Amino acid sequence: MRGGRCPTTKIRFVVEWVRLRLDVDGFDDAAFEPYLRRAHEAGIGLTTMAELGGDTEDHRRALYELNKTCSADIPERGEFFAYEEFVERRFESPGFHPGGVVLAVHDGAWVGMSATSLHPAEGYAFSEMTGVLAPYRGKGLSLALKLLAIRFVRSSGYGLLRTFHHPRNASAIAMNRRLGFTDDPA
Repeated sequence: MRGGRCPTTKIRFVVEWVRLRLDVDGFDDAAFEPYLRRAHEAGIGLTTMAELGGDTEDHRRALYELNKTCSADIPERGEFFAYEEFVERRFESPGFHPGGVVLAVHDGAWVGMSATSLHPAEGYAFSEMTGVLAPYRGKGLSLALKLLAIRFVRSSGYGLLRTFHHPRNASAIAMNRRLGFTDDPA
């Protein structure tokens, strides 16, 4: 649950987030591998921040711009973080790993992302953000990105991947449910 204020009034509101979870060990990769092929056939490379050279200032700025653009479509998102706050929340978090930032690259430009953090004390991984720039949507690219994110989670030794969404973010919820995410009571 998340509370906030309506920006034009003093009325408080509460949003019941849609909390989802995926049993990574039971996930069927094969069903989603065609999306990897489709991306490749469309000339879109799939890689990670780690494979591109790791956590550099240029990569941080590029991810910030991509995340900011993709986040603009999230209902009630409001203003995106300032760069400094984004760096603190994303890169200086103990759960950050450059291998957990999966990227879609077309002609050298970052056009999609799926960022996942690891939380060893809690025993799960968390899908922070999956987004694709508008001209690249509707082609299954988010499913390809998320498949690679799930593989990262599995290879990191985690069996549980969690995420949450605003209830009106229907496309993100549907994409995760298609992958096998179910309601998370926690």
